[in-house]
Amino acid sequence: MTTLTIIARVADGLPLAASIQEDEQSGRDLQHYQSQAKQLCRKLNAQSPDRCTLEAGDMNFHYLIAEGVCYLFLCEASFPKKMAFAYLEELHTEFYDQYGKRVTTVTRPYSFIEFDTYIQKTKRSYVDGRARRNFSSINTELQDVQRIMVANIEEVLQRGECLSALDTKASNLTSLSKKYRSDAKYLNTRSTYAKVAAVAVCVITLIIYVRFWWL
Repeated sequence: MTTLTIIARVADGLPLAASIQEDEQSGRDLQHYQSQAKQLCRKLNAQSPDRCTLEAGDMNFHYLIAEGVCYLFLCEASFPKKMAFAYLEELHTEFYDQYGKRVTTVTRPYSFIEFDTYIQKTKRSYVDGRARRNFSSINTELQDVQRIMVANIEEVLQRGECLSALDTKASNLTSLSKKYRSDAKYLNTRSTYAKVAAVAVCVITLIIYVRFWWL
């Protein structure tokens, strides 16, 4: 399976570590994905959503931002999203323990390239078939992956639209959706009250009519 993992500093997009696994039989242009990954890292900022999935055809970019560092993982679209973010969480925990205090001080690209050894080992534990069969037993504290924002990598890179802007649009859509549901509930309640009132008026009218008719 073709995979790419990049760890970069959010402040300036400086790559800190990376690991590449290319599947020659897939025929994919990994250099193209590498270029997209680097562009994406340079676009991220403090206002970007801390978790996001970017669709790139039959591949997906998943990223996690924590403690000023972006952990980016490229994998096949069929790879479970929860598994991808569990992998990124594990990378973050180990990377921060080893290099957290030095992240802001380095100036050379790939200053922590030796972290590739840990990336390779961890990735195998998630990509391995047996690990995927035991997917349901993975214990993580990840937020619901269904709520993680999904966008298209080409739209983000070509249009120059910031992920923070996309996140704002998603939040606005969520707010509008909630308002719509609230308004619909209010209208349904009013409709119910109106029906009850109409029935009550009919019953009272009938009672008055019968009473005066028979008296």
